[in-house]
Amino acid sequence: MPKFIIERDIPGAAELSPTELQGLAQKSASVLRELGPLIQWVQSFIAGDRMYCIYIAPNADMIREHARRGAFPVDKITRIEVIIDPTTAEVPHKSRETSAGSAAP
Repeated sequence: MPKFIIERDIPGAAELSPTELQGLAQKSASVLRELGPLIQWVQSFIAGDRMYCIYIAPNADMIREHARRGAFPVDKITRIEVIIDPTTAEVPHKSRETSAGSAAP
């Protein structure tokens, strides 16, 4: 299932209180329950006046519907094409194959 990054302009987002953030999360969870299991909220990050949300959904239209029902702003939706992390730097180990008559070390 595709993953998406949703960018939301929310003036003063970094100053939202824990109670306000809880209210946003509760509203989002309520709308997600209405929409069913095909859409999932993974995580959100707040930086200044922007919120970046990671969602799993079959398409961007479902994310827009979530935003419409929840009255959440949506400024940009981008499908995540590739995910890398520190393990990407690791060199894969090739398994040692043995041929007939030889023993593996």
